[in-house]
Amino acid sequence: MSAETARRTVAVAVTGASGAIYATRTLAALLERGCHVELVISDYGRRLLRDELGEAAAVDKLAEYLASQYGDAIRNGTFTLYSNRDLGAKIASGSQNCEAMVIVPCSMKSLAGIAHGLSRNLVERAADVMLKERRTLIIVPRETPMSLPQLRNMTLCAEAGAMIMPAMPAFYQMPKTLDDLADFMAGKILSALGFPHDLYPAWK
Repeated sequence: MSAETARRTVAVAVTGASGAIYATRTLAALLERGCHVELVISDYGRRLLRDELGEAAAVDKLAEYLASQYGDAIRNGTFTLYSNRDLGAKIASGSQNCEAMVIVPCSMKSLAGIAHGLSRNLVERAADVMLKERRTLIIVPRETPMSLPQLRNMTLCAEAGAMIMPAMPAFYQMPKTLDDLADFMAGKILSALGFPHDLYPAWK
């Protein structure tokens, strides 16, 4: 089996909820482990990266930003960036070998579209593919407080087979920095995808 054949493929979507650092840490962690990432960033996700992380994290500079923040190990993996408007992209089809998808952070608008199977854009369509093919879909919503419709939309996604993983980092590991909190959420995502990691200490 070639290295290319053995490479795991995971989709990552970034939408316009607060929490850009969770997105970049998760993306970097997957790349460090040699994954190929099918990356979709919504229009508001693009704005989110710039607003919360600065112009250095703009989409056209993303590879350099990840390397500067997380080191050259991110070059173990590769990523392909798709337009959210490209409903003809590979991950819009269940015939492709993308094994899982993470939406981090997930806006309430994207959550609602997934919950109701609207497939209005590539994020929603790729998530729908994960659900219909019974593949892993991890949704990381970031909102507070949550309305009843938002809670019901999370229930609908969970009933359809998604894992709901709110952006709620723990504190038992005694975090000292924002990066520690991002490590925790990225580690939880990696665990759900079946990757070993040491991004945070296991509870003892």
